[in-house]
Amino acid sequence: MKVTVLQENLARGLSVVARAVSSRSTLPVLSNILIATDEGRLRLSATNLELGITCWIAARIEEEGSTTVPSRTFSDLVNTLPSDQVELTLDAKTQSLHVKCGASNNDIKCIDAQEFPPMPAPEMKDAVQLNVADFKEMIQQVAFAASSDEARPVLMGVLMNAEKDKLTLAAADGFRLSVRKGQLSQAVKEAINIIIPSRALSELARVAHDGEEPIYMVVPKQRGQVLFRVKDVEVVSQLIDGAFPDYQQIIPRSYKSRTLVSTAAMLKACKQAEIFAREGSNVARLDIKESKGEMQPSEVEISATSEETGKNETIVEATVDGGGVLIAFNVKFLREALEAVKTPNVALETTAQNAPGVIRPVGDEDFLQVIMPMHLG
Repeated sequence: MKVTVLQENLARGLSVVARAVSSRSTLPVLSNILIATDEGRLRLSATNLELGITCWIAARIEEEGSTTVPSRTFSDLVNTLPSDQVELTLDAKTQSLHVKCGASNNDIKCIDAQEFPPMPAPEMKDAVQLNVADFKEMIQQVAFAASSDEARPVLMGVLMNAEKDKLTLAAADGFRLSVRKGQLSQAVKEAINIIIPSRALSELARVAHDGEEPIYMVVPKQRGQVLFRVKDVEVVSQLIDGAFPDYQQIIPRSYKSRTLVSTAAMLKACKQAEIFAREGSNVARLDIKESKGEMQPSEVEISATSEETGKNETIVEATVDGGGVLIAFNVKFLREALEAVKTPNVALETTAQNAPGVIRPVGDEDFLQVIMPMHLG
């Protein structure tokens, strides 16, 4: 293999795929990145057997070939090279890659590409088309609510349901739920109901850049995988086996109090409360005051106390429809919920201090979040 590539293109490609490199595998080749010539371009791939990312970059190819190069060594080296052309020459017998750029000459010991797990190449003709900007926003509004507890693998994923021209993403960790609906530009032939690891979706959102190009999604039958392709990047992930909880049962059907607040003001108050609440168990109390009369302004008092740090109280102006209520939430969950809201105002629907609260962006029917209350100490 003999290839010439621009340093900035190589560095960008490596930064895209490096996140899929396995950090604790017993297979040494999974700590490597596959570099291979592919129809006039250079293909970079990395996988940890659950998540795989492939990226194609422009290159001048003099000799075809492939190898796998240690991810950390190669990435660190490329990032220190001058912004110039990088020449990559592989000695196939010794599996040594010569990297030349400007006055810098380096030899890196590689592992034969034959040992690298094959990456799937599914048929793209039945691919589902997703708008990049919309789908990225959907991921960002849902993926954070998935669990990080490996004891409950199903909750580490995001439920994706596509039916006709409707798309729904849902994630829950047992303490909160986030559900976002969207429209597909083209109806799907068959309904899709799969659980995708939240990490895979977060990586997709990271590598997909808003532009004219759509994201194409393929769910190969009997493979237990999902593949996303956007421009010159592919993300492939194993699906999570199991039944996702019936989240519709968690969403309260009614409320006794609906509190309208400015999203920015409420978010700021939560950030301040979190400074004090994080010393303990992240509890913030919300004292929602009953309105003095119809359409009269009211307020919400958000407070957090820490035996070590002290105490915080912030009052946020509100419009309260219904009675007042004193309720406690995990303030980190409340902050993350508000950070996902894109509208200027947000509604908090509550029933009682031991019942879940519902957060809805005002003017957006496609997004809601449910947060379980905490015990009022």
